[in-house]
Amino acid sequence: MNISFYTATTGAIQQQDRLDIHANNIANVNNFGFRAKQPSFSQLMTGPVTGIEDTLPRGVGARIEDAATDFRQSGLTGTERMLDYAINGSGFFALLDPTTGEISYTRDGSFTLSQLKANETVQITDPADPDDPYAEPTTRTEVQEVDHWYLSDGMGRLVLGTDGARIEVDDETAESANIPLLPVGVFDFINHDGMRSLGDNRLVPVEKNGNVGFGSGELVQGYLELSNADLATELSKVIESQRSFQYMLRMITTSDEIETTVNNLR
Repeated sequence: MNISFYTATTGAIQQQDRLDIHANNIANVNNFGFRAKQPSFSQLMTGPVTGIEDTLPRGVGARIEDAATDFRQSGLTGTERMLDYAINGSGFFALLDPTTGEISYTRDGSFTLSQLKANETVQITDPADPDDPYAEPTTRTEVQEVDHWYLSDGMGRLVLGTDGARIEVDDETAESANIPLLPVGVFDFINHDGMRSLGDNRLVPVEKNGNVGFGSGELVQGYLELSNADLATELSKVIESQRSFQYMLRMITTSDEIETTVNNLR
């Protein structure tokens, strides 16, 4: 069969995947701290490859090599909300999942306060027996569940502070309308390339990112970072992908017509 048929089929599939990436960028254009994906293509093999026992079939066309994350900083917008934080510069916020122990990283600083229960040993003083003039109060220890306020992302994950621990807020501060600047940690890696994306604008490092350290970015309270997905650019890429997809389908149709003509020859 004509090799152009397979080339066009491969191209159509890859353009569909490319369209999905840009559509996801558009869907998150208003999400704070979102990092856009940029697909890159590589050429498939254009000649046969000699294997151990036989010649392997050759590849045709191109495929998406990677959908790299664009880590360029976007603009900051003021919210006048004291639990909103942004990073001016390089770095990430760290989020701890208390149920799994997983630590993920994000640029979305729209935080809130979550109340969690913890077991604590407290001392309880029992009053003396009023009927016994010689009796004295007794003290005993007891384990009780005590409520604590922690800074979180509102999804059950806790924000880590500059000391790498959870940020606890006392009751008086939690009930105050004017919450002071909390010691929110800014963390970073030597290399950002290849960080694995999770849901909710979160990233987790891979081996080549190196060890985590403190970031050089400045913590800004009352601001959030905008998405770095540019709507005009993404829409133009969508149109480009749609046109390329149409060309691939036209190529498939043309290849089929050629094969039909050849089959009808007598």
